[in-house]
Amino acid sequence: MTKNVILLRNICFGTTALTILVLMAATIIEHVFGTDFVSSHIYSSPLFVTLWALVTASSLLYLIARKMTKRKPVFLLHLSFVVILTGALTTHIDGIQGNIHLRQGDKPSYIYRTRHGSEGVLPFGIALDDFRLAYYHGTLAPMDFIGSLTIYDGNAVYHGETSMNRIYSYHNYRFNPSTYDSDGKGCTLQLSYDPYGIAITYTGYAMLLLAMLLFFFDSKSSFRGLLHHPALRKFTVCAALAAAPYIPAHADELPPTLPPNIAEKMGNLYIYYNDRVCPLQTLARDFTTKLYGKPSYRGMSAEQVLLGWFFYYNEWKEEPMIRIKSKEVRQMLDMQGKYTSLVGFFDNEGYKLTSAQQEETKAHDLRGIREADEQANLARLACSGYIFKIFPYRENDSIPPVWLSVSDRLPASMPYEQWLFIRYCMNYMAEHVTKGDFATVDSLIAKTLKYQEKEAHGFLPSNTRFRAEKLYNAMASTSFVAIGCLIIGMAAFAFYCRYFSHGKHKKPSWANRLLVTLMLIALLYILAVMVLRGIVGGHFPASNGFETMHLMAACSLILSMTFHRRFDMLLPFGFLLCGFALLVAMLGEANPPITQLMPVLSSPLLSIHVATIMMAYALFAFAMFNGATAIIIHGTHPSNDESIERLYILSRIMLYPAIFLLATGIFIGAVWANVSWGRYWGWDPKEVWALITLLVYSAALHTTSLPALQRHMFFHRFTVIAFLCVLVTYLGVNFFLGGLHSYA
Repeated sequence: MTKNVILLRNICFGTTALTILVLMAATIIEHVFGTDFVSSHIYSSPLFVTLWALVTASSLLYLIARKMTKRKPVFLLHLSFVVILTGALTTHIDGIQGNIHLRQGDKPSYIYRTRHGSEGVLPFGIALDDFRLAYYHGTLAPMDFIGSLTIYDGNAVYHGETSMNRIYSYHNYRFNPSTYDSDGKGCTLQLSYDPYGIAITYTGYAMLLLAMLLFFFDSKSSFRGLLHHPALRKFTVCAALAAAPYIPAHADELPPTLPPNIAEKMGNLYIYYNDRVCPLQTLARDFTTKLYGKPSYRGMSAEQVLLGWFFYYNEWKEEPMIRIKSKEVRQMLDMQGKYTSLVGFFDNEGYKLTSAQQEETKAHDLRGIREADEQANLARLACSGYIFKIFPYRENDSIPPVWLSVSDRLPASMPYEQWLFIRYCMNYMAEHVTKGDFATVDSLIAKTLKYQEKEAHGFLPSNTRFRAEKLYNAMASTSFVAIGCLIIGMAAFAFYCRYFSHGKHKKPSWANRLLVTLMLIALLYILAVMVLRGIVGGHFPASNGFETMHLMAACSLILSMTFHRRFDMLLPFGFLLCGFALLVAMLGEANPPITQLMPVLSSPLLSIHVATIMMAYALFAFAMFNGATAIIIHGTHPSNDESIERLYILSRIMLYPAIFLLATGIFIGAVWANVSWGRYWGWDPKEVWALITLLVYSAALHTTSLPALQRHMFFHRFTVIAFLCVLVTYLGVNFFLGGLHSYA
């Protein structure tokens, strides 16, 4: 390279590295000082815009200086990012982002407020004619809010409608509701105006997709060259980790509860829970998991546990089944182990956590205190019966029923016979439970079910969805799959290490067949859980961290089975990544309740966005495992250069589709956001960290410009360290940085 080319290279990669550091710092600053601060002082600052301009200009000049215009797919790929950034600059200069508050019946408004607090004037007036809420089927939980709008533009009058998943557009001004007033008579609309930036950015997206397709079909691409590298004809090994579950000890005597068959029939009742109607079994499972950490307790089903708390309160309040995670809370409760009883929350002075919840408390683990307090309150709600909202009531057939419990205040307009049934049914059932007359209890459960079907007719979930949810509850626990995958991955690693340490180079086909069979079984189980969850939720199961980790586990198994013949040891990688993904799902949110999905999240673009990014993360994880394996081999057998080189080639091959999938997923997400909210990029922490991950890993594709990445061990260490970006993007944002994407 000439001095000018080297200078351009240093400016290009230097400004890119500086941009990555600024983006990292911005997400931390946002967590401390808030979104408005970082938006006005960093993302909208002239210095930040100038930095991106330097990255863009130096990259383009560097490409031209290296005569990359002759390699059309590569040049088009880089040019697409220039066009995308040009669109972003156009949006920054010419676009408008703000909001406007409207009240039903008020005069047309011309004034809007920008994100930075200043006021602007619309070239037309806009008024809210009508506003209404839409509810989830069979419930009174708001699903969507819909506004009827009128535009006054001179003498012309136009009417339109907007909702959370439907933008109203007029002369490139786009409106959609963000919040509504508590009295239901007004709402705040998000306003966006970006007539040119969106068009330029979308052109860049189309160029990017075309360039990526051309790149993989280009016979001269470095990817095609790596596929035919002679090192792929040789073999290597991988590394693994293992985990062991903690099993607590309990007293031998079990607390009393309902017989399994009666508890199961009780679990078949409908209940209003988590803003939807579902089997009582679902509440029981979440209740038991919340208190104990697992969906069953000492051989008793979740239904037996929940109903035991209601029918046998005196015995269950003494049962040490409430798991306290916080060490500080354990000290407050004077606990000896990890489990306490409901009685353990109280002493002669009352509730032990009362002082810890006061503002002047010196407690450090406030989150742990809140969790423990929630567990105690949940147990008390079960004892009082308030949690059992199993009695639907509606004054007329045109509105969804209100679901009541025995402890609720019943409407004065309710017929007396119905009032008696709701008020005393559970108490009458408790009397016969005490007597051991379970035949009468069975009869009362049947009467309650008939009452539900009559009063909530037309507002109950379909039989298919109801049965799917019961089946899902029965098989939703994937902890044994997670542990099994980790053990199999560890065993496969040990076997292959021993096999090839004896100088054997031919792959053990019988072992591969066995691993593929076990992997297929695990995959089918995970897919069955995902399908059932999708049926129950009514949407593609990728709306939160629990679901996306299952998707990533499935992707890792599919990739391993698809490419293991080519890349040999992907089978142990697949088991390990699947096991880790399922463990993260368990740690992040133990059996999260299935919730209704907002219409804006029901878009197929969202499903494609999540699935594409999860596939990219799986490939990044494979590359990280390759790097870790190479580091281990280098430390134990420094002369084994062939294995290290082969891992290097494998990692480089995997990073091409991984980076392209991540880029595709990011921009599909941008299109979805633009369709749903009128903006394609909002500098949300997860968006920023996904961009950071893309920029960091992109360095690995520039081995000619960055010669250090041609050194095998440097490259392997890079893939291990770079994976920290993936961990922060997925876990760090979810649990620490927050933001709009913290559910995912």
